[in-house]
Amino acid sequence: MAVAAALTILAYRKGHGRAGQRITLAAIRLAILAIILVCMFRPLLVVRAAVPQQNFLGVLLDDSRSMQIADVDGQPRASFVKGEFGANDRGLLKALSDRFTVRTFRFSSAATRTTQESDLTFGGSQSRLGAALSGVRQELAGLPVAGLVMVSDGAHTADAALGEAILGLKAENLPVFTIGVGRETLSKDIQVGRVVTPKTALKGTTLMVDVVLSQSGFDGQKVTLDVEDEGTLVSTQQVSLPNAGTPASVPVRFTVNEPGPRVLRFKVTPQAGELVTENNAREALIDVRDRKEKILYFEGEPRYEYKFIRRAIPEGDNLIVTSLIRTADNKYMRQGVDGPDELIAAFPKTREELFSYRSLIIGSLEAAAMTGDQLKMISEFVDRRGGGLLMLGGPRAFAEGGWTGTAVADVLPVVLDRSRLQPKGTVMRLTIKPTRAGAGTAVTQLGANEQASAEKWSKLPSVTAVNRIDAVKPGATVLLMGTDESRAERPMLIFQRYGRGKTFAFLPQDSWNWQMDASIAVDDLTHENYWRQLLRWLVDGVPDQVEPALTTERVEPGEGATLTANVVDPSFVELNDAAVMATVTAPDGTVSDVPMSWDGEHAGQYTATIPTKAPGWYEAKIDATRAGKSVGSAVTHFRAAPGDAEYFDATMHAGTLRRIADETGGRFYDAANTSTLADDLRYTGRGVTSVEEHELWHMAVVLFLLVGLLCAEWGYRRVVGLA
Repeated sequence: MAVAAALTILAYRKGHGRAGQRITLAAIRLAILAIILVCMFRPLLVVRAAVPQQNFLGVLLDDSRSMQIADVDGQPRASFVKGEFGANDRGLLKALSDRFTVRTFRFSSAATRTTQESDLTFGGSQSRLGAALSGVRQELAGLPVAGLVMVSDGAHTADAALGEAILGLKAENLPVFTIGVGRETLSKDIQVGRVVTPKTALKGTTLMVDVVLSQSGFDGQKVTLDVEDEGTLVSTQQVSLPNAGTPASVPVRFTVNEPGPRVLRFKVTPQAGELVTENNAREALIDVRDRKEKILYFEGEPRYEYKFIRRAIPEGDNLIVTSLIRTADNKYMRQGVDGPDELIAAFPKTREELFSYRSLIIGSLEAAAMTGDQLKMISEFVDRRGGGLLMLGGPRAFAEGGWTGTAVADVLPVVLDRSRLQPKGTVMRLTIKPTRAGAGTAVTQLGANEQASAEKWSKLPSVTAVNRIDAVKPGATVLLMGTDESRAERPMLIFQRYGRGKTFAFLPQDSWNWQMDASIAVDDLTHENYWRQLLRWLVDGVPDQVEPALTTERVEPGEGATLTANVVDPSFVELNDAAVMATVTAPDGTVSDVPMSWDGEHAGQYTATIPTKAPGWYEAKIDATRAGKSVGSAVTHFRAAPGDAEYFDATMHAGTLRRIADETGGRFYDAANTSTLADDLRYTGRGVTSVEEHELWHMAVVLFLLVGLLCAEWGYRRVVGLA
């Protein structure tokens, strides 16, 4: 063959025709010789093939709700499962049964054996792919298993990752062959993808919630977005849908007035032609607390700002402003105290006393009015206790009051610079407007909607400031910006998270002008609404000594809910030796005590699993004691109800199914191309196998290729005139 190849090269090197023609003919001839050479070696393919009916095959069928989505030529995804795996005498199940002993399982939250088509209900509220694979692997342990076949749309709605299940399959060298059912994109669909809400809120709080919308097939169309509180409409607005594939966040404003656990439903009106309407609504749980939140307001001088801030909070409100105002040297007036001993020695001297408040307001007060330890206490009040701190503008505030370099300056959201102080008596007159970031917060909402709020801000009278702030800290956000008479912009309301808490800086010294200016109507509540919203944000999310949390606000009936509680002492130091008990009230009124134990990893964190039976609301009251004395208590709620996660991200998740197949050594198929599945399963190399030898040279394709090359050589000669 080597001599023949050499003669071929020599013959075409100086033959007739152009160089390119000779090269082409030489390549064809050499290819023919190469094929003949391969045939002379007579190569064999040696494989291990599964012995018919001597091996088991696990088939997992998705029995969840998402299989009812009709996105395959108008037919539900379940039609493929019923048609191919509904009976032993037809479809893929017959082809597999001819070669393997098939064990069929249906799965949603867990995998269970199924023997007939009627077992498939397609009503499961979850798709736990990892749990199903692990369960079937354990069910078939000890048997000669050729592999597993999973038929699903790939929707993995469980919190647990797939990684652990895949590792178990890889350890046993058990391949999974996945079949994807459904479309990877939906032609027409609108989805409320995500809703960002606080876990708790104070009664009467106005919330600004971001609702993420996505769609396909409805670019730019206007739809109605409603917010319902237990069936009562609390907000409605028209929104324009984003372009396909580009989620958009829509701010929604509403007020929570009813105490207790509230299920808020964010809903887009279904449109004609939508394939899935169940994902047009998303629910969120907010625990609305009807309790008094105490704010300590320390003011350095009697002034109108102090008077009108206090007047903004009416009697009977959930906010209590306990104030301490300096009337002369070492003389203070107390207002809003609970008893004769509260603040008897002026500003708190101990952390326990200061930490009993939820938030702290510091008015026009110089830093020298406090001791070094009190300044450090204020810093720890934000950082460790998680409280809110608001510093107001005034002649003795910020750098003008000597706060630069103190522990409090470290937690403030602005940079204090004494070298940039303005001449004494200099007053800046400014008009205030929200920034882009500020317009998305509830505190700046002065109207019924975003447009009305913007108009309100444009008509508010100007205010004055004596504190010059030129820089804010890197993690801070400017919510209100002021424009002075020289058209220079200066930050007026600045916010920042610090440690467990948050801090604000409000520079205007006379926001009361928003109520008392001649242009403001007597019944205008703009000033009151602004301060109520700002102070409610100040106390929002401030932790208690016993702070409960749940991994999820909703569990499936019959499943356990994981409850955690962070427990601290009055100085907010974590306690690992407390006795913590959760008293759980079920929907039927049954009361049970569930002890909570320290998790051993996180300081002050206690956990317990709360069992559920009937669907409905569950209340957990957590009491913590130490050495027989009460540390604190808290109440939280969760509900047991079927989930709706199956209808969100309802496309076929080919990536998830392909990952399962690739990492376990299997193969991914779409529903329209499964003809080679039975043959592919024969050669996994698992179970009871026999050795098969296949002569690669003695195949029809080799003959066809050889004849084809000979014909190609003759045809090319005819075309170029060398025949």
